[in-house]
Amino acid sequence: MKVLKYVNHYPAHIVDQVESLVKQKQLAAYLIKKYPCKHTVNSEKALYDYVQNYKKRYIKQSAPVSRVSYDAKLQLVKHALGTHTYVSRVQGGKLKAKQEIRIASLFKEAPQVMLDMIVVHELAHLKEKQHNKAFYKLCLHMLPEYHQLELDTRLFLIETELNGPLYK
Repeated sequence: MKVLKYVNHYPAHIVDQVESLVKQKQLAAYLIKKYPCKHTVNSEKALYDYVQNYKKRYIKQSAPVSRVSYDAKLQLVKHALGTHTYVSRVQGGKLKAKQEIRIASLFKEAPQVMLDMIVVHELAHLKEKQHNKAFYKLCLHMLPEYHQLELDTRLFLIETELNGPLYK
C-alpha cells in the first residue's frame, strides 16, 4: 500500500496493524477516539507564541527563532512534518543568522498533541542538528510521549491522504 510509506520503517507487526485499520476503514475512528478535536493555534502569531513558550520552557539557551509559520508549500514526503532553516545574511559587515521554523499547513487541522510533537521536533534541531540519540533524548525531555505521538501523527497523515481532513 502506497500510503503506508509513512510507517514502512516501523516493525512489521505495527505496519500490519496499520494496514488492518486502513483495510477495515477504522483508522479515522481510532484517531478520533484518541484525539477527539483539533487544536486552536490557527494564526501565524499564535503559532509563533506557541513555539516561543515551548522554547522558553525547555531550551532557553538556544539561538532565537525569528519566524514560525504554517507553510502550504511543504512537501510532506520530502520534509515530513516541518522544517527548520538557518538563513545567514551580511548586514553592514556583520554576519546575521536567523532561524525559521515552518510547519506544513495540513497541521492546522491536527490534534493539539500532534502540533506539540512537530514543535518539539523542530525545536530539538536548534540544539541537535542530526537525528541522533541526543536529539531524541531532548525530544523526550520536552514531550515524554514523543515516540507514540510521532507514530500517531504518521497515522494522521495516512488517514488524511486517503480520506481528506479528519475533523470535518
